[in-house]
Amino acid sequence: MKKALLFPGQGSQTVGMGKELADQFPAAREVFAEVDAALGEKLSDLIFTGPQATLTLTENAQPAIMATSIAALRVLEKEFGFNVKDMAVYVAGHSLGEYSALCAAGALSLTDTARLLRVRGKAMQQAVPAGRGAMAALLGADAGQAAEIAAEAAGDGVCTVANDNAPGQVVISGTKDAIARAIEIAKTKGIKRAIMLEVSAPFHCPLMAPAAGIMQDALSAAKFSAPSVPVVCNVTAKAESDPAKLRALLVDQVTGVVRWRESMEYLNAQGVTRVIEIGAGKVLSGLMKRIAPEIESMNIGVPVDLDAFVAVE
Repeated sequence: MKKALLFPGQGSQTVGMGKELADQFPAAREVFAEVDAALGEKLSDLIFTGPQATLTLTENAQPAIMATSIAALRVLEKEFGFNVKDMAVYVAGHSLGEYSALCAAGALSLTDTARLLRVRGKAMQQAVPAGRGAMAALLGADAGQAAEIAAEAAGDGVCTVANDNAPGQVVISGTKDAIARAIEIAKTKGIKRAIMLEVSAPFHCPLMAPAAGIMQDALSAAKFSAPSVPVVCNVTAKAESDPAKLRALLVDQVTGVVRWRESMEYLNAQGVTRVIEIGAGKVLSGLMKRIAPEIESMNIGVPVDLDAFVAVE
């Protein structure tokens, strides 16, 4: 059986995520302690006790979601004897989850990953003045339809596809007026629903260019190693292993489309039969059911999940 490990992105954060793992397993506690040390603050306190509004701030949510994913993975490795190279043929992560995937595969250290995500979160938040950008989900649209609607709505603003998540779930991003126009245009195109999203910035569009510049500097200073297994990257929707390419693609990812549907179709085409979502929530497992329902999905985020996983391995 060919397996791939998947790592969630922003939106999966909930107060208390990872706490049961940390309470029960030293390996999980060590991850949260290392992330706290890397950031010079007790992010773990925020993760475990909230408040939710502070945890949801991009600069906190990004390292917090990654820390929870890696904590779950380290428990699997240290308590159950698994290692990524033996467990999986590919790793992939949704947006910030790509950093978790790189950390899981040994391409980035945990300390560097936490620091990069703190920089990334701040840079993305500050790239666009508050209230100027927006994002919307086009439910029932495919990527082609969404691109046409975005192009028609852009005018002298910015409106592009940001996330091609699954069939019938595409997210657009850009200037607020252009996104509002796109929602109205979508109604005339037979799109099932077009919903403005509650986000703090217009991610994965050209407005993020200032953040891409900051990340280029931060990533160039970070040490990259060859991953133990290939990483299916958001920008290319195919497997990459070259450290220089992986570094460059993380820069491109800030303004580029998250090609998640195509990435999962790639895994399917490569013969992957089971995906294991590691960390908070079940968003990626839900998307997989829509993209390739023949692929089995599992989740590892709380201790009871570990027993279920070990039982089928």
